[in-house]
Amino acid sequence: MSLTQPDFHGINITSVKQAAKQLDGNILHTPTIYAPSLSQLFVNSLYLKLENIQHTSSFKSRGAFIALKSLSEDAKKTGVIAMSAGNHAQALAFRAQHEKIKSVIIMPEQTPFTKISKTKAYGAEIILKGRSLDEARQTVDELRNKYGYNLIHPYDDVHIINGQATIGLEILEAAPNLDCLIVPIGGGGLISGIAIAAKSLNPEIKIYGVESELYPSMSRALAGLSSQSGGDTLAEGIAVKTPGLLTQPIVNELVEDIILVNERQIEWAIGALIEHQKIVAEGAGAAGLAAIYAHQEQFRNKRVGIIICGGNIDSRMLSSILNRTLLSDGRLVRIRIGISDEPGMLAKIAHCISQNQGNIIEVIHQRLFYNVPAKLAKIDVVIETRDSPHADDIISTLRKIGFEVQLLDEQFNRY
Repeated sequence: MSLTQPDFHGINITSVKQAAKQLDGNILHTPTIYAPSLSQLFVNSLYLKLENIQHTSSFKSRGAFIALKSLSEDAKKTGVIAMSAGNHAQALAFRAQHEKIKSVIIMPEQTPFTKISKTKAYGAEIILKGRSLDEARQTVDELRNKYGYNLIHPYDDVHIINGQATIGLEILEAAPNLDCLIVPIGGGGLISGIAIAAKSLNPEIKIYGVESELYPSMSRALAGLSSQSGGDTLAEGIAVKTPGLLTQPIVNELVEDIILVNERQIEWAIGALIEHQKIVAEGAGAAGLAAIYAHQEQFRNKRVGIIICGGNIDSRMLSSILNRTLLSDGRLVRIRIGISDEPGMLAKIAHCISQNQGNIIEVIHQRLFYNVPAKLAKIDVVIETRDSPHADDIISTLRKIGFEVQLLDEQFNRY
């Protein structure tokens, strides 16, 4: 693209640098790290901007700080309100608490417990309403009309965009020779700011957005299509039905393409970040890696920057994802073994698995079920293995010595 100094609604490299000065000493200058294992996996040079370790564990703290600093003294006395699935909520509550400003946050009813509790801990008044940010917006408007609260929009706000744009300055300072940046898109505030900053510093860099397949709001809006978004997604931080009016023209002008990723790809990316880099990311934070996983050839041999935009994932969900990753990789298998109900059968099975270097995690001996013949039994065994070929070897050996073996996790059944 030919633009060297993008300017949208007064958001430009000058305003972004001014925001960076305001933020100096008030945010963490998060690291941009090279990811050697993931780079080897995808045959590229991959750099991760770790906004998951920012204040309140997401990039949102940047924009919230700039937005609150822009308020008049009277506005600060009245208080602020916002709708948020969690990250903007936490950031705004955190910053408002420091500024001694009342904050009211409207959150969708399905918001993860960890995000609700953390937002409350920062002193915000929480109201759970609706199934999406758009439904939460109705409650915001009602309370603004009643109490005069000042709306701090999560993405459609000049001050918010300027604050988020400072990430672009930092990642290009740390990795100036990037070929492209991959940035998650919800309403578009993050990618808009980063695109303006990055294109000002390096007009040749390509910016790619990534959306959940369930919430392709920005891509559909730019294509002139009606909104068709909805459903439960791991990437609730970018589950936005209506993109920003300010952000759409910025994305249209400066973003190369928008990649859609499905739930399985997001799930894989969350697990891969922990496995390869020991980085905890929420679904939206892992979306950039999911985009590379989904389009590996497109980013092969490129220098790629990814914004790990948040780390606020529910611990129970994270545990479930990690176990599912082990299952899908064949490193954790559940098998059902048919045996004759006689002494020594369980020992024989355990010995076979042990001889093949498998590790038994759990055993359930089923002999009382009505559909099991009286002289037979079924044993369910959960086994830890190195990988799928190792699981194949264990199952094959059990069958060779006469056992009937069935893999219970049919969605991963390759045998």
